Amino acid sequence: MATSNAATGFKGGLGTAFYGSWGTSVVGEEYRMLVKSVPNHVRVGKPVRAQPMMKNINEGKGLFAPIVVVTRQIIGKKRFNQLRGKAIALHSQVITEFCKSIGADAKQRQGLIRLAKKNGERLGFLA
Repeated sequence: MATSNAATGFKGGLGTAFYGSWGTSVVGEEYRMLVKSVPNHVRVGKPVRAQPMMKNINEGKGLFAPIVVVTRQIIGKKRFNQLRGKAIALHSQVITEFCKSIGADAKQRQGLIRLAKKNGERLGFLA
């Protein structure tokens, strides 16, 4: 039962077209030319990251937006954000107390707080 060498690729051992070693594939003048063609260092810039968008989609709209914008310009952005944070915290406490009085659970309370935020956006309080 004879088989051909071309079909199996074997003739007394493994047949290969590679004669040499991996370490000596580029030597001498070829190596020096290759080293000269590669830059010594590669400058990599900082990756550009998009800032998270946490803006109000109704910015500048709503019944109270003009008042909010004027107030922010008068008292300054830092002081305005502190005042806004206190107002939001106080409103959340009122919602929490209301939920306690009617026996609502934490999930319903969180839903009411989210609803208050959406209403504030629509009315222009978060402009």
